[in-house]
Amino acid sequence: MTTPAVPESPRIPEAVHRRRWAILGVLMLSLLIVVLDNSILNVAIKTISTPPPVGLGATQGELEWAINAYTLVFAGLLFTAGLLGDRLGRKKVLVGGLVVFGLGSALAAESGSPVQLIIFRAIMGIGAAFVMPATLAILMNVFERDEQPKAIGIWAGGVGIAIAIGPITGGLLLDHFWWGSVFLVNVPIVIIAVVLMLALVPDSRDPNPGRIDLVGVALSVVGLVLLVYGIIKGGQLADFTDPAVLLTIAAGLVVLIGFVLYEKRSDHPSIDITYFKNKVFSAAIAAIALVFFALMGVTFFSVFYTQSVRGYSPLQTGLLMLPLAAAQLIFAPRARLVVDRFGVRATTTGGLVILAAMLAAFTILDADTPIWILEVIFFLMGMGMAHVMTPTSVVIMQALPREKAGSASALSNTFRQVGGALGIAVLGSVLSTAYRGGIEDKLGLLPAGLRHTAGESIEATLGVAAKLGPRGDALVGAANDSFLHAMHVTAVCGAGIALVSAVVTVLFLPGRPPRTTAEESTEETVGAGR
Repeated sequence: MTTPAVPESPRIPEAVHRRRWAILGVLMLSLLIVVLDNSILNVAIKTISTPPPVGLGATQGELEWAINAYTLVFAGLLFTAGLLGDRLGRKKVLVGGLVVFGLGSALAAESGSPVQLIIFRAIMGIGAAFVMPATLAILMNVFERDEQPKAIGIWAGGVGIAIAIGPITGGLLLDHFWWGSVFLVNVPIVIIAVVLMLALVPDSRDPNPGRIDLVGVALSVVGLVLLVYGIIKGGQLADFTDPAVLLTIAAGLVVLIGFVLYEKRSDHPSIDITYFKNKVFSAAIAAIALVFFALMGVTFFSVFYTQSVRGYSPLQTGLLMLPLAAAQLIFAPRARLVVDRFGVRATTTGGLVILAAMLAAFTILDADTPIWILEVIFFLMGMGMAHVMTPTSVVIMQALPREKAGSASALSNTFRQVGGALGIAVLGSVLSTAYRGGIEDKLGLLPAGLRHTAGESIEATLGVAAKLGPRGDALVGAANDSFLHAMHVTAVCGAGIALVSAVVTVLFLPGRPPRTTAEESTEETVGAGR
């Protein structure tokens, strides 16, 4: 037998340590509402695109902006929100973020036009930006280091719960109420979360917080908005050589380059560029960003596949997404055990390869493919994601000192949201361009004024076909065929992105740590006893 190492003296107050799991539950409820909102919206996309009075008649471009207004503001403010939490207190910032998120949800529910919905979604993004980094930062300050991987695994499993509850809740609401109910449901959850937060969660802050970098924040938000706007506009026009599209994308890239240069020279940067000198940290950040790039883009088109092509209701679509959520819920808390056995590199790379394979598997889906095949694809996608999110989150959070937990969490979530926003913009534009290319020849019989509108998305084509009556029946089959081709093209692009991420993790993430002498002695003793 070997003498066990003396454990580090606990750094968490005993009163906080005793209620750490209850605190984790409250943090997961706060996380749940932020993730729940996006997963609910995914099911409501088709309804919102339906003309009034059922929906708002939003175009595919407006739908992309309804999603990206939230994610871009969210991503742009995350790091500042993390710094404010480190400075003012993470609990205060989290409660304030929940209140703003709830207010934005109530306003979004009453939107009278796509433009209003986009504005109110941006307000929700402001609130969410102050919620997400604070949850993980507080977690790191109520759990000792040896329990952090387990707690982060459960925290990541909370994403699975939200993904499961969101589509089903959205489907139930849309079956019985108007589309705005998918936002209004956030308000009571916010009230419950705020009450529990005030009662249970301790406050914490960085004893040496950084100064707020307003110039950096402005540059990052402007650069991202210009870049994403240009990509979405290119998809709408099905022409990325259009001068307006090229100029907007170029301007966004120039501003983002200026942002990086400014941050390198600043004595109080929003993002400390020196963090990225750590190759392991950078690879973990890149893996999370690229995973969400692929996943968010694929989720966007899968809703149109299930509802527009296959004819499932919003509630049925929500139920169809259950395997994706269930797999995350099952595997995310257990991913740390796989890491203990095989190491971070093998676990994360394996998860990415599974994800890439499942994205590629969308190319076998057709209008009459047995639906159980989609269910298997969703389940394996969730399993792959769980084995990426948990290990990379642990690597990122433990790469920086505990006092910088807000900054580490903000960086992780910033790149996750930026990856997701670019995924929706880029893969959504690939979908739009491929769809328009496939349907354009079939729109020749329509009046010139309707052709452009009808070619924007499958919902737009089906809307025009419905108005034409029996004459529009031929358009329905053409729309389905064109969409399936576009979905296959987009899925291959998503799979390629996931494989690029797998290469990054193979090259830069750490392998299995060498076994200690104590571990080897224990194994030998156990083996001899057999």
